Parts: sequence; structure tokens; C-alpha cells
Amino acid sequence: MSSFYPHVEPYEHGMLDVGDGNRVYWEASGNPEGKPALALHGGPGSGAGALWRRMFDPEAYRIVVFDQRGCGLSTPDAADPETPLAANTTGHLIADIELLREHLGVDRWLVLGGSWGTTLGLAYAERHPDRVSELVLFSVTNTSCREVEWITRDMGRVFPEEWARFRDVVPASERDGDLAAAYARLLADPDPAVRDRAAREWCRWEDVHVSTAPGHEPDPRFEDPRFRMRFARLVTHYWSHAGFMDDGQLLRDAGRLAGIPGVLIHGRLDISGPADIPWNLAQVWPDAELILVSDEGHGVSGSTTADAIVAATDRFRGR
Repeated sequence: MSSFYPHVEPYEHGMLDVGDGNRVYWEASGNPEGKPALALHGGPGSGAGALWRRMFDPEAYRIVVFDQRGCGLSTPDAADPETPLAANTTGHLIADIELLREHLGVDRWLVLGGSWGTTLGLAYAERHPDRVSELVLFSVTNTSCREVEWITRDMGRVFPEEWARFRDVVPASERDGDLAAAYARLLADPDPAVRDRAAREWCRWEDVHVSTAPGHEPDPRFEDPRFRMRFARLVTHYWSHAGFMDDGQLLRDAGRLAGIPGVLIHGRLDISGPADIPWNLAQVWPDAELILVSDEGHGVSGSTTADAIVAATDRFRGR
């Protein structure tokens, strides 16, 4: 998006041993003496690309991004069926963020997240509010049971033909149950053809349910078989466990965010993540400003969302 800052290269990067056989890739860019900021990518499993660096003024911020467990350049790769996921939960990711913060010598940092990254950012901030100076969240999610059910089942009312195809990959005996869990089982099947079909159809549905904004184009990353498998395994793993949190936990514990300024940016056309998600959060987090973008959808689907993200990080850069 043209409203983001120009591309910058990292001045530092590394692999951090976070335990359980996992090493996470991290990088820092911008101003080494600037205000610390952490960007949390979506998915789970999307990985952190260069676009995340461009959401901050590189002269003002020390911009830190990392690939969450199992994705991007982190190891082991969840695209490999043998890679276990038992030690890949929200609690593990929160601990990884704290290890990275300590490794980099950061006391407090602004946390920015998009989509799944908003769930992780909220969970981290509620666990460690003293380590978060501000929150900037776009395409807000809580990964609640209701949200997972909405995406995997109720969105079939908007895209009935596409949803029927998505559902029918699952054995008939499981189609009335937890579809994320059913897909997770298919992705662990010993037959590579079963795994590949499940990954392909999961990612096809992902592209459909976020396609409500004008000009939407399919995600080209889903053409890569390894990315498809990595993404599908991690999303279904997290969604089938409602983000490894008590249901409603993020709203219940929002009082812990008191005193942390926040900006919530959400597209009204993000039907797979309805606007009541950030609205309900704003009702219990008085320090948050809610920005609803009328003609845009999920993610950075247009320049207005991009402008709002940059305006928020610019506002906080001297704070």
C-alpha cells in the first residue's frame, strides 16, 4: 500500500531458541535507538513479511518482527507432517514474545497486530500489561468458539456453494461437528493425497470468506504447497482449540488493559470477522479508539485501513 512507509531492510536478525526444540526467526529494522515496537503477524502461520516493517516510521521506531512457532523462517517447519504441534499454543507464543523482549533488552514496546495477531497481541497485553506501551490492532479477532463457528459454518449463508465444497471434504459422519477439528485430523492423515486435498480446500475457503471487499484477489501464497500445508495445519490447530484460551477470556480480562492506549481498526465489509468483535472490545476497554472503515474488508484491503494504521503508529511515535 502506497500509504505505508518505504521498504527498509533489517539491520539485525537472528534465531532465538525458545525451547521445546523450537527456534524463532526475528529481525529488527528502523532506528536502533528508536521507540521499540513489535509486529504480530496473522494466520496463525502466515509469517512476517516485509510489509509489517512499513507500518512504522523507520526514523522513529525500532521495529521488531518475528515468525511465530512453526512458520516463516522459524524451525521446525509446520509444513512437515512430522513436526509436532503440542508445544505450539498461545501460551507458548506469549512466552516467546517475553523471551524475545528480554533478549533484545526492551523494557516496554508498542504492539501492533493484524487478524490472528490481534488475538495474540491482546492475550500478551493482558498477561503482561506492564510491558505494553500501546496497542494498534486491525482486523480484530478474539478466536472465540463463536468466531470459529461463524467462519467455518455460518459464512456458508453468504457463500453457500463454496462452503458446501469446503464442508464436503470432511467425512459425512463429521460434517455436523467441529469442522476445524475435522480438517486438523485430515491434515494429520498418513495419506499425503488426503493431507494435500485438505490443505488446498482449507486455503481455498480462507480466500473465499475474506473476499467481500471490492477488488479482492486470491492470496498467491496459497499456490505454494508448503505454505498451504503450514498455514492449514497451524490455523486448524489453533481454531480447533479456540486459541488455547478460555472462551470469552479476552473480553473478560480486558480490564487489565486499563491505561494502555489502543486503536482498533476494522473494515465493515469484513463479514468473516463482524464489526461487533472490535465494538464489544471497545465497550470494556475505555482507552481504545474504534475506527470502522466503511468500504474495506479483512486485512489491509485498501488505502483507508493502511492510512489508519500509519496514523496510529505516527501518533504514538513520540509518546
